[in-house]
Amino acid sequence: MVVAKASSPSAPSVNKNGFPCFNNGSTMPLSPNSIINLDKGDPLIYESYWKKMSDECTVVIKGWDLMSYLSDPSNVCWFMLPELRDGIERLHNVVGNAVTKDKHIVVGNGTTQLFQAALYALSSPQDPHPINVVAAAPYYSEYQDEVCVVRSGLYQWDGDAAMYDKNEPYIEVVTSPNNPDGTLRGPVVKSEAKGKLVYDFAYYWPQYTPITHQADHDIMLFTFSKCTGHAGSRIGWAIVKDIEVAKKMTTFVQMSSIGVSKESQTRVAKIIGVICNSYQNFGSMESELFFKYVRRLLRERWEKLRVVIEQNNVFTVAKFPRAYCTFTNESSETYPGFAWLKCQEGIGDCESYLGKLKIIGRGGKRFGGGPEYARLSMLSSDAEFNEFLMRLSNAKRERDLMY
Repeated sequence: MVVAKASSPSAPSVNKNGFPCFNNGSTMPLSPNSIINLDKGDPLIYESYWKKMSDECTVVIKGWDLMSYLSDPSNVCWFMLPELRDGIERLHNVVGNAVTKDKHIVVGNGTTQLFQAALYALSSPQDPHPINVVAAAPYYSEYQDEVCVVRSGLYQWDGDAAMYDKNEPYIEVVTSPNNPDGTLRGPVVKSEAKGKLVYDFAYYWPQYTPITHQADHDIMLFTFSKCTGHAGSRIGWAIVKDIEVAKKMTTFVQMSSIGVSKESQTRVAKIIGVICNSYQNFGSMESELFFKYVRRLLRERWEKLRVVIEQNNVFTVAKFPRAYCTFTNESSETYPGFAWLKCQEGIGDCESYLGKLKIIGRGGKRFGGGPEYARLSMLSSDAEFNEFLMRLSNAKRERDLMY
Protein backbone atom coordinates (compact mmCIF):
# COMPACT_ATOMS: atom_id res chain seq x y z
CA MET A 1 0.00 0.00 0.00
CA VAL A 2 1.33 3.41 -0.97
CA VAL A 3 0.25 6.32 1.18
CA ALA A 4 0.90 9.88 0.10
CA LYS A 5 2.41 12.15 2.73
CA ALA A 6 0.32 15.02 4.03
CA SER A 7 1.50 18.34 2.74
CA SER A 8 2.05 21.17 5.18
CA PRO A 9 -0.38 24.08 4.88
CA SER A 10 1.27 26.97 3.10
CA ALA A 11 1.17 30.45 4.53
CA PRO A 12 -1.38 32.66 2.77
CA SER A 13 -0.25 35.66 0.76
CA VAL A 14 -1.20 39.13 1.98
CA ASN A 15 -3.35 41.69 0.16
CA LYS A 16 -2.81 45.46 0.03
CA ASN A 17 -4.69 45.93 3.31
CA GLY A 18 -2.43 43.47 5.12
CA PHE A 19 -4.98 40.66 5.31
CA PRO A 20 -4.37 37.10 4.08
CA CYS A 21 -5.45 36.04 0.60
CA PHE A 22 -6.50 32.43 0.07
CA ASN A 23 -6.23 30.45 -3.12
CA ASN A 24 -9.41 28.65 -4.13
CA GLY A 25 -7.48 26.29 -6.40
CA SER A 26 -9.89 24.85 -8.93
CA THR A 27 -12.92 25.93 -6.87
CA MET A 28 -14.84 28.79 -8.41
CA PRO A 29 -15.10 31.76 -6.01
CA LEU A 30 -18.47 32.94 -4.77
CA SER A 31 -19.85 36.38 -5.54
CA PRO A 32 -19.06 38.99 -2.86
CA ASN A 33 -22.80 39.67 -2.66
CA SER A 34 -23.78 36.05 -2.06
CA ILE A 35 -25.06 34.84 1.29
CA ILE A 36 -22.80 32.28 2.97
CA ASN A 37 -24.84 29.91 5.12
CA LEU A 38 -22.58 28.46 7.82
CA ASP A 39 -25.47 27.83 10.18
CA LYS A 40 -25.84 24.28 8.90
CA GLY A 41 -23.27 21.55 9.44
CA ASP A 42 -23.43 20.05 5.95
CA PRO A 43 -20.11 18.12 5.73
CA LEU A 44 -19.17 18.95 2.13
CA ILE A 45 -15.48 19.14 3.09
CA TYR A 46 -15.39 15.34 2.71
CA GLU A 47 -16.46 15.35 -0.94
CA SER A 48 -12.93 15.69 -2.32
CA TYR A 49 -11.78 12.52 -0.60
CA TRP A 50 -14.64 10.37 -1.84
CA LYS A 51 -14.16 11.65 -5.38
CA LYS A 52 -10.60 10.32 -5.16
CA MET A 53 -12.00 6.90 -4.28
CA SER A 54 -13.86 6.75 -7.60
CA ASP A 55 -15.74 3.44 -7.89
CA GLU A 56 -14.25 1.75 -4.83
CA CYS A 57 -17.32 2.58 -2.73
CA THR A 58 -19.90 1.99 -5.45
CA VAL A 59 -22.84 -0.21 -4.48
CA VAL A 60 -25.07 -1.94 -7.05
CA ILE A 61 -28.57 -2.89 -5.86
CA LYS A 62 -30.80 -5.00 -8.09
CA GLY A 63 -34.52 -4.34 -8.35
CA TRP A 64 -35.46 -7.37 -6.26
CA ASP A 65 -32.85 -6.87 -3.52
CA LEU A 66 -33.62 -5.73 0.03
CA MET A 67 -37.40 -5.90 -0.29
CA SER A 68 -38.30 -7.30 3.15
CA TYR A 69 -38.80 -5.29 6.33
CA LEU A 70 -36.72 -7.92 8.14
CA SER A 71 -32.94 -8.02 8.15
CA ASP A 72 -31.90 -10.19 11.10
CA PRO A 73 -34.79 -11.54 13.22
CA SER A 74 -32.32 -13.05 15.71
CA ASN A 75 -30.96 -9.60 16.59
CA VAL A 76 -32.52 -7.13 19.06
CA CYS A 77 -32.41 -4.55 16.27
CA TRP A 78 -34.15 -6.78 13.75
CA PHE A 79 -34.04 -4.28 10.85
CA MET A 80 -30.23 -3.83 11.01
CA LEU A 81 -28.30 -5.68 8.31
CA PRO A 82 -25.70 -8.08 9.77
CA GLU A 83 -23.01 -6.60 7.52
CA LEU A 84 -23.67 -3.14 8.96
CA ARG A 85 -23.49 -4.41 12.53
CA ASP A 86 -20.21 -6.19 11.76
CA GLY A 87 -18.88 -3.07 10.02
CA ILE A 88 -19.70 -0.80 12.96
CA GLU A 89 -17.99 -3.14 15.41
CA ARG A 90 -14.97 -3.37 13.13
CA LEU A 91 -14.75 0.41 12.67
CA HIS A 92 -14.76 1.08 16.42
CA ASN A 93 -12.17 -1.64 16.89
CA VAL A 94 -9.91 -0.02 14.26
CA VAL A 95 -10.31 3.53 15.63
CA GLY A 96 -10.42 2.50 19.29
CA ASN A 97 -12.97 5.13 20.30
CA ALA A 98 -15.70 2.94 21.80
CA VAL A 99 -16.18 -0.46 23.40
CA THR A 100 -18.65 -2.67 21.52
CA LYS A 101 -17.98 -6.03 23.17
CA ASP A 102 -21.00 -7.37 25.10
CA LYS A 103 -23.05 -4.38 23.89
CA HIS A 104 -26.10 -4.08 21.64
CA ILE A 105 -26.13 -1.89 18.52
CA VAL A 106 -29.29 -0.10 17.46
CA VAL A 107 -29.29 1.59 14.05
CA GLY A 108 -31.46 4.64 13.41
CA ASN A 109 -32.20 7.37 10.89
CA GLY A 110 -29.35 9.52 12.16
CA THR A 111 -28.68 10.36 15.80
CA THR A 112 -31.69 12.71 15.76
CA GLN A 113 -34.00 9.70 15.81
CA LEU A 114 -31.77 7.78 18.22
CA PHE A 115 -31.70 10.69 20.66
CA GLN A 116 -35.49 10.55 20.83
CA ALA A 117 -35.32 6.75 21.09
CA ALA A 118 -32.93 7.01 24.06
CA LEU A 119 -35.19 9.48 25.87
CA TYR A 120 -38.17 7.17 25.26
CA ALA A 121 -36.23 4.16 26.53
CA LEU A 122 -34.99 5.90 29.69
CA SER A 123 -38.36 7.37 30.70
CA SER A 124 -41.32 5.53 32.15
CA PRO A 125 -45.07 5.94 31.59
CA GLN A 126 -45.55 4.95 35.24
CA ASP A 127 -43.81 8.10 36.50
CA PRO A 128 -46.29 10.78 37.58
CA HIS A 129 -44.22 13.58 35.99
CA PRO A 130 -42.10 13.83 32.83
CA ILE A 131 -38.40 13.22 33.45
CA ASN A 132 -36.20 16.31 33.04
CA VAL A 133 -33.66 16.43 30.20
CA VAL A 134 -30.60 18.64 30.62
CA ALA A 135 -27.25 19.38 28.93
CA ALA A 136 -24.39 21.66 29.95
CA ALA A 137 -24.41 25.06 28.25
CA PRO A 138 -23.38 25.81 25.63
CA TYR A 139 -25.30 22.75 24.46
CA TYR A 140 -26.28 21.54 20.99
CA SER A 141 -29.14 23.84 20.02
CA GLU A 142 -31.31 21.07 18.58
CA TYR A 143 -31.59 19.15 21.87
CA GLN A 144 -34.15 21.59 23.23
CA ASP A 145 -36.09 21.70 19.96
CA GLU A 146 -36.13 17.92 19.62
CA VAL A 147 -37.37 17.45 23.18
CA CYS A 148 -40.05 20.13 22.93
CA VAL A 149 -41.38 19.46 19.42
CA VAL A 150 -43.03 16.13 20.35
CA ARG A 151 -44.65 17.54 23.53
CA SER A 152 -44.13 14.19 25.16
CA GLY A 153 -45.67 13.35 28.49
CA LEU A 154 -42.62 11.21 29.23
CA TYR A 155 -39.83 13.80 29.20
CA GLN A 156 -39.34 17.58 29.12
CA TRP A 157 -36.49 20.03 28.56
CA ASP A 158 -35.00 21.63 31.69
CA GLY A 159 -32.03 23.59 30.37
CA ASP A 160 -28.44 23.87 31.61
CA ALA A 161 -27.18 20.74 33.38
CA ALA A 162 -24.75 22.81 35.46
CA MET A 163 -27.70 24.68 36.98
CA TYR A 164 -29.83 21.62 37.72
CA ASP A 165 -30.53 21.41 41.45
CA LYS A 166 -33.93 19.73 41.60
CA ASN A 167 -34.45 16.62 43.67
CA GLU A 168 -36.12 14.96 40.70
CA PRO A 169 -34.94 12.28 38.24
CA TYR A 170 -33.14 13.56 35.17
CA ILE A 171 -31.45 12.55 31.92
CA GLU A 172 -28.19 14.37 31.21
CA VAL A 173 -26.91 14.50 27.63
CA VAL A 174 -23.11 14.61 27.52
CA THR A 175 -21.76 15.78 24.17
CA SER A 176 -18.04 15.17 23.70
CA PRO A 177 -16.42 16.76 21.79
CA ASN A 178 -19.08 19.36 22.41
CA ASN A 179 -21.18 21.03 19.74
CA PRO A 180 -20.79 24.06 19.51
CA ASP A 181 -17.49 24.78 21.30
CA GLY A 182 -15.45 21.62 20.67
CA THR A 183 -14.55 20.96 24.32
CA LEU A 184 -14.30 17.48 25.80
CA ARG A 185 -17.09 16.93 28.31
CA GLY A 186 -18.19 14.77 31.20
CA PRO A 187 -21.31 14.84 33.41
CA VAL A 188 -21.81 18.05 35.41
CA VAL A 189 -25.11 17.64 37.29
CA LYS A 190 -24.55 17.98 41.06
CA SER A 191 -28.06 17.03 42.17
CA GLU A 192 -28.58 14.18 44.64
CA ALA A 193 -31.45 12.95 42.47
CA LYS A 194 -31.23 9.77 40.41
CA GLY A 195 -29.85 10.57 36.97
CA LYS A 196 -29.30 8.74 33.68
CA LEU A 197 -26.70 9.60 31.05
CA VAL A 198 -26.74 9.65 27.26
CA TYR A 199 -23.37 10.25 25.57
CA ASP A 200 -23.42 11.94 22.17
CA PHE A 201 -20.14 11.07 20.44
CA ALA A 202 -20.97 12.47 16.99
CA TYR A 203 -17.53 14.12 16.81
CA TYR A 204 -15.43 11.58 18.70
CA TRP A 205 -13.47 10.64 15.57
CA PRO A 206 -9.74 11.20 14.97
CA GLN A 207 -10.15 13.98 12.39
CA TYR A 208 -11.75 16.20 15.04
CA THR A 209 -10.01 15.27 18.27
CA PRO A 210 -7.32 12.99 19.67
CA ILE A 211 -8.74 9.60 20.63
CA THR A 212 -7.65 9.41 24.26
CA HIS A 213 -9.62 6.37 25.42
CA GLN A 214 -12.19 3.77 24.46
CA ALA A 215 -15.51 5.18 25.63
CA ASP A 216 -17.50 2.65 27.63
CA HIS A 217 -20.88 4.01 28.74
CA ASP A 218 -24.43 2.68 29.00
CA ILE A 219 -25.70 4.60 25.93
CA MET A 220 -23.41 6.07 23.28
CA LEU A 221 -24.65 7.74 20.09
CA PHE A 222 -22.65 7.94 16.84
CA THR A 223 -23.52 9.30 13.40
CA PHE A 224 -22.18 8.46 9.95
CA SER A 225 -22.81 12.06 8.90
CA LYS A 226 -19.90 13.43 10.89
CA CYS A 227 -17.75 10.30 10.70
CA THR A 228 -17.43 10.17 6.90
CA GLY A 229 -19.52 13.11 5.65
CA HIS A 230 -22.36 11.01 4.20
CA ALA A 231 -25.11 13.04 5.85
CA GLY A 232 -27.63 12.22 3.13
CA SER A 233 -27.59 8.52 4.01
CA ARG A 234 -29.22 9.32 7.38
CA ILE A 235 -27.53 6.55 9.35
CA GLY A 236 -26.67 6.69 13.03
CA TRP A 237 -26.18 4.03 15.65
CA ALA A 238 -26.36 3.62 19.40
CA ILE A 239 -24.11 1.33 21.40
CA VAL A 240 -26.20 0.17 24.35
CA LYS A 241 -25.26 -1.89 27.40
CA ASP A 242 -28.69 -2.88 28.73
CA ILE A 243 -30.65 -5.21 26.45
CA GLU A 244 -33.99 -3.88 27.74
CA VAL A 245 -32.99 -0.32 26.86
CA ALA A 246 -31.85 -1.52 23.43
CA LYS A 247 -35.21 -3.22 22.92
CA LYS A 248 -37.11 -0.05 23.83
CA MET A 249 -34.95 2.04 21.50
CA THR A 250 -35.57 -0.47 18.71
CA THR A 251 -39.30 -0.25 19.40
CA PHE A 252 -39.18 3.54 19.09
CA VAL A 253 -37.45 3.36 15.67
CA GLN A 254 -39.95 0.69 14.63
CA MET A 255 -42.92 2.83 15.65
CA SER A 256 -41.61 6.03 14.06
CA SER A 257 -40.22 4.70 10.76
CA ILE A 258 -40.60 0.90 10.73
CA GLY A 259 -36.86 0.48 10.60
CA VAL A 260 -34.10 2.06 8.55
CA SER A 261 -33.50 2.03 4.79
CA LYS A 262 -31.57 -1.06 3.73
CA GLU A 263 -30.15 0.83 0.75
CA SER A 264 -28.53 3.30 3.16
CA GLN A 265 -27.32 0.51 5.42
CA THR A 266 -25.75 -1.29 2.46
CA ARG A 267 -23.93 1.84 1.32
CA VAL A 268 -22.67 2.60 4.82
CA ALA A 269 -21.45 -0.97 5.33
CA LYS A 270 -19.53 -0.76 2.05
CA ILE A 271 -17.86 2.54 2.92
CA ILE A 272 -16.94 1.37 6.41
CA GLY A 273 -15.38 -1.72 4.84
CA VAL A 274 -13.28 0.39 2.48
CA ILE A 275 -12.00 2.54 5.37
CA CYS A 276 -11.19 -0.42 7.59
CA ASN A 277 -9.54 -2.37 4.78
CA SER A 278 -7.21 0.53 4.04
CA TYR A 279 -6.10 0.73 7.68
CA GLN A 280 -5.70 -3.02 7.96
CA ASN A 281 -3.67 -3.20 4.72
CA PHE A 282 -6.24 -5.14 2.75
CA GLY A 283 -6.52 -2.57 -0.03
CA SER A 284 -4.19 -0.63 -2.30
CA MET A 285 -4.65 3.05 -1.44
CA GLU A 286 -2.68 5.49 -3.56
CA SER A 287 -3.82 8.54 -1.62
CA GLU A 288 -3.80 9.38 2.09
CA LEU A 289 -5.78 7.25 4.49
CA PHE A 290 -9.24 8.63 5.20
CA PHE A 291 -8.88 10.02 8.73
CA LYS A 292 -5.42 11.39 7.98
CA TYR A 293 -6.67 13.13 4.84
CA VAL A 294 -9.67 14.86 6.39
CA ARG A 295 -7.78 15.73 9.56
CA ARG A 296 -5.21 17.54 7.40
CA LEU A 297 -8.01 19.50 5.69
CA LEU A 298 -9.50 20.52 9.04
CA ARG A 299 -6.08 21.45 10.43
CA GLU A 300 -5.40 23.67 7.43
CA ARG A 301 -8.78 25.37 7.78
CA TRP A 302 -8.28 26.04 11.47
CA GLU A 303 -4.79 27.42 10.91
CA LYS A 304 -6.07 29.79 8.23
CA LEU A 305 -8.99 30.87 10.40
CA ARG A 306 -6.68 31.66 13.30
CA VAL A 307 -4.44 33.81 11.05
CA VAL A 308 -7.46 35.91 10.03
CA ILE A 309 -8.82 36.23 13.58
CA GLU A 310 -5.46 37.24 15.02
CA GLN A 311 -5.10 40.00 12.43
CA ASN A 312 -8.58 41.50 12.41
CA ASN A 313 -8.97 41.91 16.20
CA VAL A 314 -12.76 41.56 15.92
CA PHE A 315 -13.31 37.95 17.01
CA THR A 316 -11.73 35.40 19.29
CA VAL A 317 -11.85 31.63 19.19
CA ALA A 318 -10.65 29.12 21.78
CA LYS A 319 -7.31 27.32 21.64
CA PHE A 320 -7.39 23.62 22.45
CA PRO A 321 -4.76 21.71 24.41
CA ARG A 322 -2.73 19.00 22.73
CA ALA A 323 -3.29 15.39 23.75
CA TYR A 324 -1.89 12.01 22.84
CA CYS A 325 -4.05 10.14 20.32
CA THR A 326 -4.05 6.35 20.66
CA PHE A 327 -5.22 6.03 17.04
CA THR A 328 -2.48 8.09 15.37
CA ASN A 329 0.13 7.41 18.09
CA GLU A 330 1.07 11.06 18.23
CA SER A 331 0.21 14.20 20.15
CA SER A 332 -2.15 16.59 18.37
CA GLU A 333 -4.74 19.33 18.79
CA THR A 334 -8.51 19.31 18.50
CA TYR A 335 -9.99 20.62 15.24
CA PRO A 336 -13.76 20.89 15.82
CA GLY A 337 -16.36 20.77 13.09
CA PHE A 338 -17.63 24.19 14.22
CA ALA A 339 -15.99 27.46 15.21
CA TRP A 340 -17.47 29.00 18.37
CA LEU A 341 -16.75 32.62 17.50
CA LYS A 342 -16.88 35.38 20.11
CA CYS A 343 -17.17 39.03 19.14
CA GLN A 344 -14.89 41.48 20.87
CA GLU A 345 -16.21 44.16 23.21
CA GLY A 346 -18.39 46.70 21.43
CA ILE A 347 -20.29 44.18 19.33
CA GLY A 348 -23.19 42.90 21.39
CA ASP A 349 -24.77 40.49 18.91
CA CYS A 350 -22.35 38.29 16.99
CA GLU A 351 -25.01 36.71 14.79
CA SER A 352 -26.31 40.10 13.66
CA TYR A 353 -22.81 41.42 13.05
CA LEU A 354 -21.96 38.43 10.87
CA GLY A 355 -25.22 39.03 9.03
CA LYS A 356 -23.90 42.44 7.97
CA LEU A 357 -21.02 40.56 6.35
CA LYS A 358 -23.59 38.33 4.58
CA ILE A 359 -22.57 35.35 6.74
CA ILE A 360 -25.29 33.28 8.39
CA GLY A 361 -24.23 31.76 11.70
CA ARG A 362 -26.22 30.42 14.61
CA GLY A 363 -26.38 32.80 17.57
CA GLY A 364 -25.14 31.91 21.03
CA LYS A 365 -28.55 32.19 22.69
CA ARG A 366 -29.72 29.10 20.78
CA PHE A 367 -27.08 27.11 22.67
CA GLY A 368 -27.83 28.50 26.11
CA GLY A 369 -24.92 30.94 25.74
CA GLY A 370 -24.63 34.68 25.27
CA PRO A 371 -25.38 36.81 22.17
CA GLU A 372 -21.70 37.66 21.83
CA TYR A 373 -21.15 34.13 20.48
CA ALA A 374 -22.04 32.49 17.19
CA ARG A 375 -21.42 29.02 15.80
CA LEU A 376 -20.12 28.63 12.24
CA SER A 377 -19.50 25.42 10.32
CA MET A 378 -15.93 24.46 9.43
CA LEU A 379 -17.22 21.67 7.17
CA SER A 380 -18.59 23.69 4.25
CA SER A 381 -17.43 23.55 0.63
CA ASP A 382 -14.08 25.09 -0.29
CA ALA A 383 -15.77 27.98 -2.11
CA GLU A 384 -17.90 28.88 0.93
CA PHE A 385 -15.03 28.55 3.37
CA ASN A 386 -12.63 30.65 1.30
CA GLU A 387 -15.20 33.42 0.84
CA PHE A 388 -15.94 33.25 4.58
CA LEU A 389 -12.25 33.89 5.31
CA MET A 390 -12.14 36.80 2.89
CA ARG A 391 -15.10 38.44 4.59
CA LEU A 392 -13.63 37.93 8.04
CA SER A 393 -10.42 39.53 6.71
CA ASN A 394 -12.47 42.65 5.98
CA ALA A 395 -14.33 42.54 9.31
CA LYS A 396 -12.13 45.15 11.03
CA ARG A 397 -12.69 47.66 8.23
CA GLU A 398 -16.44 46.95 8.27
CA ARG A 399 -16.57 47.39 12.05
CA ASP A 400 -14.75 50.70 11.87
CA LEU A 401 -17.26 51.90 9.27
CA MET A 402 -20.26 50.74 11.31
CA TYR A 403 -19.07 51.84 14.71
